[in-house]
Amino acid sequence: MDHQAYYQALAASLQGSELAFPVDEFEGRLVRARDAMHREGVDALLLTSPADIFYLCGYHTFEVSVHAALVVTAHRTLLQVASIETGPAVVTARVDEVVGYRWEMLDEVIAPLADALSACRAVAIDGVSSGLRHGVMRPLQSRLGGERFHDRAASLMAGLRLVKSDRELDCLAHSARLSALGLAAAIDVIRPGISDNEVAAEGARAMLAAGSEFFSLAPIVTAGARSGVIHVNHKRHEIKQGESVFLEFGAVWQRYTAPIMRTVSLGPPSREMQAAADLCQRLEQTLCDAMRPGAVFEEVAELAQREFDAQGSELFHSGVFGYSVGAQFPPSWVEGTGYIARGQKRRLADNMVFHLPLCLRLPGRWGVGLSNTVKVTARGAVPITEHDGRLLVLRQEPGLGVE
Repeated sequence: MDHQAYYQALAASLQGSELAFPVDEFEGRLVRARDAMHREGVDALLLTSPADIFYLCGYHTFEVSVHAALVVTAHRTLLQVASIETGPAVVTARVDEVVGYRWEMLDEVIAPLADALSACRAVAIDGVSSGLRHGVMRPLQSRLGGERFHDRAASLMAGLRLVKSDRELDCLAHSARLSALGLAAAIDVIRPGISDNEVAAEGARAMLAAGSEFFSLAPIVTAGARSGVIHVNHKRHEIKQGESVFLEFGAVWQRYTAPIMRTVSLGPPSREMQAAADLCQRLEQTLCDAMRPGAVFEEVAELAQREFDAQGSELFHSGVFGYSVGAQFPPSWVEGTGYIARGQKRRLADNMVFHLPLCLRLPGRWGVGLSNTVKVTARGAVPITEHDGRLLVLRQEPGLGVE
């Protein structure tokens, strides 16, 4: 049985059986996408980002390293997947046509895409998508003419995905609950002598047991001086008395992730560490107060930057005070559609959702991260995750836990 026969056999009984949302959710998204295409003068979308493909048709798989594409025109949707992804295409996607190719034969990708796009004069692509392969685009441009392809899809899709529907907000709320369970389980086992891997494993176990899907980003746990190094992760480090332990977790519900950061100090924190934790709380309050519909992303970031600059000369912060979250796939839960940072000109709107990554690092010594995922409302941003922003202190007496 080849992949085409496999598709037909599965479709007879399982077509659409794992669709993430009711059909009307995807119909509404396609209507809005086609309206945006019309406004932009675009005849087709050629999407290769797993999250963009999921957003418009529901297709999802844990194998995101192989080529997949969704073509959206005014009247038709075509999903192209590797032969090994036939099953997910059957059970998770809602499209007019699925076209497979042998996953070991990337040359088979070109002709079906060229045929689907042959009548389209303007095709929007995402020029910075990690899924847009030079080995696919170059022959497509050669066949159809490079002038047809325009780097507009990222902006168009961001305009659709930034504002979350009620169903998306419900998924984020589920994720937030599971993320909190994972953090609580991880924090409960922290003690001198345990490894950062063991802490991460306990958090992951709790999130998976409670219902999380495969993570878009693995649980992050670092301790001591390693917590002051951005984007390293657990690596068999033995946690010691007097160290801080940084945790950042994000469970997944229907591919939606609401991340949270927390930090535990094993013993009384230094004055500098406590001051950094207090600054994180003030930064979150400043951001949430300013994150109202109509506010410009960069203007909100400037308010937080001024707060940081008043105290944070010795501390490192990335400069991104918020990034949009929603549906995502490995290797990251960052949606990539919007950033609360300098140079970002979009305006906030009701029901945009951001993680506020307030992690401050003193190089060579420690890091403190305290964050929530928040939703924009008329009264400012309100947390989706539940976390009071405090630096947790592990008491030194056995069995007394954190305070």
